[in-house]
Amino acid sequence: MDTPPIKPGERWHFEYITPVLIQGERVDRVIVEGRSAYQHYLIHDTALFGRTLVLDDKTQSTALDEFVYHEALVQPAMIAHENPKTVFIAGGGEGATAREALAHPSVDRVVMVDIDREVVELCKKHLPDHHQGAFDDPRLELVFEDAFAYLEAETGKFDIAIIDVPDPLEEGPAYQLFTQEFYELLESRMNPGGLLVAQSGPTGAAFVEQCFSAVANTMALVFDATYGSEAFVPAFGTTWGFMVASLGPDPLSLTPGQIDARIAQRVTSDLRFYDGVTHRGMFALPKYLRMAMSEETRIITADTPLYVP
Repeated sequence: MDTPPIKPGERWHFEYITPVLIQGERVDRVIVEGRSAYQHYLIHDTALFGRTLVLDDKTQSTALDEFVYHEALVQPAMIAHENPKTVFIAGGGEGATAREALAHPSVDRVVMVDIDREVVELCKKHLPDHHQGAFDDPRLELVFEDAFAYLEAETGKFDIAIIDVPDPLEEGPAYQLFTQEFYELLESRMNPGGLLVAQSGPTGAAFVEQCFSAVANTMALVFDATYGSEAFVPAFGTTWGFMVASLGPDPLSLTPGQIDARIAQRVTSDLRFYDGVTHRGMFALPKYLRMAMSEETRIITADTPLYVP
């Protein structure tokens, strides 16, 4: 079937999935675009995925499928924990990560630390369907600071830690939050039985060496028990990986029925992606990913940031 040509006057957003693969989508309306002190930002309405946040030319989340990414990131660790009360979030500017954590009534404190106040304020204003009022929840403490510096200064402990920042593909403020040094610091700020989860980049066969394998192996240097999972996020053009580290609970020990029961008892929102069957599928990684997690690969440290051209 012939591809219809781009019509005169149309604006399109083109994004490099790899250096030789581009994904394109028609833009219906630009909401806001500019540059903060840390990154270029763009919020626009697109023909298929709807209201979309783009940072440094990389799609972060879209109205159509953000629930897939955010439920996959947050809920497995929250459900695996016996009774999560305190949650630390690094990044998460749209507020959707906080939304998922706050859907648990057991949680009495969520600390969200994002370095970019300008982008967060724009997300508050222009992405209401993403955060769904999470910024107004009195249990949320919003801090505009570098997450590494915050944890160095604060000695409070957390049951759940969620790392929701851009991939560590270039030297910049985000890569520090994927380093061995940061994981060691974070481990010291977690309660017994706590769980950490980090978004860990694309997991399609063409991408696994970009980020996922390095995050998996770096985390395994610090934590004795680590688990990989993935979910397909259409707006990202590939499956997306998440690494979970545990100081006690085993996410793989729960049956689909047990997970569904915990969701029914503990989650106030209507989950559209995550349930017991989905959990089993997320952690049933293909062979090439399991091999990447067990082979020697790059380790992300403060002196050797990960960079893939």
